[in-house]
Amino acid sequence: MAYADQEMSGNRIIAIIIVALIHVGIGYLLISGLAYSAVKEAVERVTTVDIEDEPEPPEPEDEPPPPEENVAPPPPVAPPPPISIAPNPPPVRTQPNIPPPAPPARIVPPPAPAAPPAPPPPPPPAPPSQARGVSPDGQARWTRRIIENYPSRALRREIEGTVGVAVTVGPDGRVASCRVTRSADPILDQAACDDLTRYGRFNPALNDAGNPISGSWATNIVYQLN
Repeated sequence: MAYADQEMSGNRIIAIIIVALIHVGIGYLLISGLAYSAVKEAVERVTTVDIEDEPEPPEPEDEPPPPEENVAPPPPVAPPPPISIAPNPPPVRTQPNIPPPAPPARIVPPPAPAAPPAPPPPPPPAPPSQARGVSPDGQARWTRRIIENYPSRALRREIEGTVGVAVTVGPDGRVASCRVTRSADPILDQAACDDLTRYGRFNPALNDAGNPISGSWATNIVYQLN
């Protein structure tokens, strides 16, 4: 019994292995067939393109013509002036040998006018004038001496007054002549000219060259009792 059981177990195992191999082969065939079908279908889908003809658009219906517009007639155009075309243009004369150009004429400018002569130099300036008039020399001193020499007759008679005198002074500065220009009293008039001639001293007048000359001078002499 034991041997029979072992033999049956071995046969069962072999049968199971055979069945398994059959199933594996069937599965492989199924998988291979399905894969091949899928690849073939994909290739057919890629290479096969269905092109459908698009329907032609319907022809447009005839539209009514647009209404005519009132168009103003174009303005009259003046015809262009006739163009005169000479049938034969004038012949063009060519000169094979062109002469050299003439040298430019030399224009010599006229000589410049002579410069005017230089004006003569101005005369040298005149030396400054040295002319002067008569002026008293030490007037206060000799005027006091004239007043102190009061005429005695005028003192006794108590005569007072102002005597105007004009004198001519010589080149030496002394009085050359005297005259009364304003009279006060004959005694005082005489005393004024006498004392002025005696005591008067002056700086003589000078000409333009500075040389002493005669000149005149005038003053008033006042006689007054204290």
